[in-house]
Amino acid sequence: MRIIRYLQQGEPILAAVTEEQAVHPLEQRELFELVEKADAEGMSVSGWLSREIERRPAIADRMQALTLLAPIAAPEVWAAGVTYERSKEARNYEATGGRLDATTFYDKVYEAERPEIFFKSTAARTVGPGGTVCLRSDSSWQIPEPELGLVIDRRGRIIGYTVGNDMSCRDIEGENPLYLPQAKMWRRSCSIGPAIRLADTVEDPYALDIVCRIYRGDRLAVEGSASTGQLKRRFDELVGFLLRDNEIWDGTVLLTGTCIVPPNEFTLLDGDRIEIEISGIGTLVNYVQTVERVMDNDGNSRSYVS
Repeated sequence: MRIIRYLQQGEPILAAVTEEQAVHPLEQRELFELVEKADAEGMSVSGWLSREIERRPAIADRMQALTLLAPIAAPEVWAAGVTYERSKEARNYEATGGRLDATTFYDKVYEAERPEIFFKSTAARTVGPGGTVCLRSDSSWQIPEPELGLVIDRRGRIIGYTVGNDMSCRDIEGENPLYLPQAKMWRRSCSIGPAIRLADTVEDPYALDIVCRIYRGDRLAVEGSASTGQLKRRFDELVGFLLRDNEIWDGTVLLTGTCIVPPNEFTLLDGDRIEIEISGIGTLVNYVQTVERVMDNDGNSRSYVS
């Protein structure tokens, strides 16, 4: 069972999608309204939904027929780094100017008890399926980072899983680790979707396949694959550290890191198309645009999307 949001006459509609791809609109406006109702009746979310959708007809037999929105307006998106060995290697490459035999603080984080967790995005900076992600105007080495996202409640329960794109500037982070916020967070630097797979319907979240494809025009420029089974850390471990002395809200998303890194000579360009697919969840498609900077009449620098 998956949850989506789509646009109908200018209004966001919440819907359940069955394994047969039937789309059933729901009375609730947000995911956590139905989570609360399921909790009140002592039912699983998928069980409560299955009962509800028996009472209402499907409106479509496939999600592609709808104008999809981000499946949740996440109040905050956090992200974990260096959770896969491939990510550790890529971060070392950036930090050492291409040396493959160097040991850095990324090695220490990979082996440490405490994971790297950083603030990634807000609802206003996050786009959904088919939306445009942006390239920073002051970076020349930018990539998508395909990640499994955990959709959690204020207590840290994992309610579902979604696809995440953690856009990153490899040159900015590699120049100095203190630049991480600028390397990770800017206008439209994050995307989630196309759906939320309810956690109680996933038999093994460490057996999900992830595929990333980047198209330049009609040509496949980059393709990579991985599995959540390659994760160094467990999901409850990452959530536990996020919750330490911290307050989060229902619908917070925690991205769990990437194992797919494009070749070192590759950087995204304006007009590229990014497709990230995770088994059982769906394919998140986004298009790339550049953020341009101009000077206004007062001599101040302003940015806009080209």
